[in-house]
Amino acid sequence: MAIKRFFDRLKTEEEEYVEIGNEQDEVSPTMLIEVEKIGDFADSDRIQKKVRDGRVLLVKIKELKEKDMTELKRAIEKIKKTCTAINGDIAGIGDDWIVVTPSVARVHRESALD
Repeated sequence: MAIKRFFDRLKTEEEEYVEIGNEQDEVSPTMLIEVEKIGDFADSDRIQKKVRDGRVLLVKIKELKEKDMTELKRAIEKIKKTCTAINGDIAGIGDDWIVVTPSVARVHRESALD
């Protein structure tokens, strides 16, 4: 009898638990990272609009860098002013890319290469 009561108690404890489905399958991404490029100064307007809309951007600057370094500096300065105005962030990644973020994201600058 004691063994039966022991197993009955285990069975009762087991039944108290409820299976919960995997909720990660239903979660949609909350922030996308978009890849863009700057081919001329006018493209900086598109970059500014997207970062104002809350998007994180990886921007390839190689094409404009090879074409006209002065235009590239102007474009980056324009984007940088927008980032400052919206409390966003901008940082270089190597020689050919920049990352531009709205206020909801920051770039961690501690170099892993040192």
